[in-house]
Amino acid sequence: MKSKFVQIAALQTSCSDNRSANLEQSIELIRKAAQEGAELVCLQELFHSRYFCQTEDHQHFEMAESIPGPTTEAIAKVAAELHIVVVASLFERRAAGLFHNTALVFERDGAMVGKYRKMHIPDDPGYYEKFYFTPGDQGFVAIETSVGTLGICICWDQWFPEAARLTALAGAQVLIYPTAIGWLSEDKQDFGASQQDAWQTVIRSHAITNGIFVVAANRIGTEENIEFWGHSLIVDPYGNVIAQGSSDQAEIVTAPCNLESIETARTHWPFLRDRRIDAYSGLDRRMIDE
Repeated sequence: MKSKFVQIAALQTSCSDNRSANLEQSIELIRKAAQEGAELVCLQELFHSRYFCQTEDHQHFEMAESIPGPTTEAIAKVAAELHIVVVASLFERRAAGLFHNTALVFERDGAMVGKYRKMHIPDDPGYYEKFYFTPGDQGFVAIETSVGTLGICICWDQWFPEAARLTALAGAQVLIYPTAIGWLSEDKQDFGASQQDAWQTVIRSHAITNGIFVVAANRIGTEENIEFWGHSLIVDPYGNVIAQGSSDQAEIVTAPCNLESIETARTHWPFLRDRRIDAYSGLDRRMIDE
């Protein structure tokens, strides 16, 4: 079987209060990733700011940007300069009082060719995203690019198998999760290891059950009460972790991915073939009552 190798890179960094410096840091890493052969570069969730959702503060809405805007223009410029595809996540101001957590796909010529707005919005201690973000209204999408068909979900979306499945069914070959996940200081000792293991397990399961590559780009560093755990990873269609970052270092996590192996994985593990689509009507209900 012929191969179609794509060099994929997930970037993980810490973030400061200086958004311009965060953007410059990410652009520097994008350049380095391209120098190392990356054709597709994936940035972490809300990469150009600290994770502001730990508190409910109306002043944080001032950080939101319209699309297109200064940040998208900067990313589009570097994508065109380096002739690579870039996936970037930012705080979108769609209209007055209407904001989204949005990921964008930029082609090799700098054109913005796709958009995904985060669908599952958490509201947990330290993750008060419902205060800031309106759930996405575009559904789960697959975006055609020069390096393959990309599916984008964002952070909390990664815990929902329905989101991964619908994205795969839309045609995604690579499912990308810009991520900001870590430990609350009071939870790490008792639950830290199991939380991180669960996170990696669910990402690997999406790759296996859908026969696709999965990429998670997670931030590092401690911000207020959250220690982001990094460990950005790239997983192949068999669930093998083919690249993974550290817990605390700014890194380019990269691997060559043979998109033709999707065909092999799906014919040897024909989960899509054997789905009982006639029996899944209950999935559109919150619970199935007896």
